[in-house]
Amino acid sequence: MLSLLRRSFAHGIHPPGHKDTTDRAIRRFPFAPRLIVPLSQHIGKPAVPVVHPHQEVVRGEPIARADGFLSVPMHAPATGVVETIEPVADARGGKSLSIVLRPYPGDDQRVRYGAPRETDALSHDELIQAIRDTGMVGLGGAAFPTHAKLTVPPGHAIDTLVVNGCECEPYLTNDARVMVEWAGDLLRGIHLAMRACGATRAVIGIEDNKPDAIGALRRHLAHDSAVSVEPVATKYPQGAEKLLIKTLLGREVPSRGFPYQIGVVVQNIATLAEIGQLLPQRRGLIERVMTISGDVERPGNYLVPLGTPLRYLLAQAGFHGSAAEVILGGPMMGNTVASLDVPVTKGVSGILALTADHQLTEPRKIYPCIHCGQCLAACPMHLNPSHLGMLAAKREYGIMAEQFHLDDCFECGCCTYVCPSRIPLVQYFRIAKQMNRETKAA
Repeated sequence: MLSLLRRSFAHGIHPPGHKDTTDRAIRRFPFAPRLIVPLSQHIGKPAVPVVHPHQEVVRGEPIARADGFLSVPMHAPATGVVETIEPVADARGGKSLSIVLRPYPGDDQRVRYGAPRETDALSHDELIQAIRDTGMVGLGGAAFPTHAKLTVPPGHAIDTLVVNGCECEPYLTNDARVMVEWAGDLLRGIHLAMRACGATRAVIGIEDNKPDAIGALRRHLAHDSAVSVEPVATKYPQGAEKLLIKTLLGREVPSRGFPYQIGVVVQNIATLAEIGQLLPQRRGLIERVMTISGDVERPGNYLVPLGTPLRYLLAQAGFHGSAAEVILGGPMMGNTVASLDVPVTKGVSGILALTADHQLTEPRKIYPCIHCGQCLAACPMHLNPSHLGMLAAKREYGIMAEQFHLDDCFECGCCTYVCPSRIPLVQYFRIAKQMNRETKAA
């Protein structure tokens, strides 16, 4: 029986959930005729190729090495041959150096690289290196290298690992299915992450619209006193790192600060489940679970090879007609793509494909701010989006950051969602941040 008390945070919004794929079990996705592996799928320097054109590779084999601390290696998502290493269109509208792989059609595509190992025997440094060797990044969308996040800066001590199982974005259900179907791997990954960062306990926060996931994990935790499951209220953006810490632990991350400063590390459900799978087998990340939803015939949760082109993915999912809008991730914080020839990467948690009848970002008239205060009531960081928007219109980007805490905005989109004047506030804030970054770099 779930507790009637639901923890939450102040402000936020309640957009329609559209969680129609919650009950759809994870299914393996077929291999595309070509797989495109960008060397930059993470925050930090791109990986460096260790293969060459026409070289044969086996599934799981390292094909690019990390270049610096904030970098991770890449692994072959299929057994086949390297066709080219060249710049290929990416989701950001530019081009990214990528390894283009042609899988062998007749191969059974078993993972042939790796060997079992005893993770309990790894020292702390060996454990961090092992996590890095998997090529793991945050699979919730941020794509921050996991080994770097688990490496605690000197002078700080971690007591709690917060596990983010909220999945508050509309349409996405991949984390919910991972908690139900991969509970054992998830708990193994949690304990490995606790060892890596030094935490003595872990708290899994799950929105209360996922009773199957809560029940599945509690059954696995019957004899595990170090890990607990805490249901939280279903509200967007409950899964934001700072808000989830506040909700679960009552601690507040300082402005422009980091969770490790208050003794906390936060990790996503999918990230830890993959660590729990990959580390004992000495394997790398070559596929991930993602939700495919929207105007498709076969929506669901799929285990997709990394590098699968969007065009192939949508065709296999049964998308017909002209795509008016394709979003990587959820509709609140995800990004639209200009081309269907870009590949899915490690940070892509879902694909939302919409026709013209249902697109979310159609051109619309913007009206002047009426000072209604709805954006203030929605902002979970207690900022003043209305005033920030007026400063952005005047290009006062520096003042936005220095006096009005622009950098505390994590671009959740709540202000844009509730604005009756249809002002694209979060887009203004992204531009302001980019301009400030360029000014600082100059």
